[in-house]
Amino acid sequence: MASRVLGMWERLRGLPGGERVFSRAFTWQAPYFRSVRPRFVQVSPNYAALVLPKRRAVQNHIGTVHAIAVCNGLEAAMGALAEATVPVGKRWLPKGMEVAYLAKSTSDLTCSAETDPDAWTAGPDVPVRVQATRDDGTVVVEGTIHLWVTDRK
Repeated sequence: MASRVLGMWERLRGLPGGERVFSRAFTWQAPYFRSVRPRFVQVSPNYAALVLPKRRAVQNHIGTVHAIAVCNGLEAAMGALAEATVPVGKRWLPKGMEVAYLAKSTSDLTCSAETDPDAWTAGPDVPVRVQATRDDGTVVVEGTIHLWVTDRK
């Protein structure tokens, strides 16, 4: 059975404005992500991506996207991936995040999250690779978000 998030993505993505409707619905369930206004462009098992728009509300004192806003975008991508991928009867919780800031975030960013399919059955720790990329293709942040995957009660 597909997850509710994946099912909603599949239903909406082909409709005019469907990606925006999905993005709003996703942030309705996780309101903290509204602060970065993510616009999902892909949600599938083991991969999710969104665009984090560069706008005044997420900029720092030098006019680039604030590092914590980038981390919020990465975590939103990871959350969509996890919801679309977690095996039936399991649940997930983030354990930690390790990121490296590699370049200035001077444009809109594409935040992506990716896992290996086998990781979900290998044990309770699932590493999710994340990265944020500028419009010119430069990776500005990369890292890993570790998930703890356990049986649902």
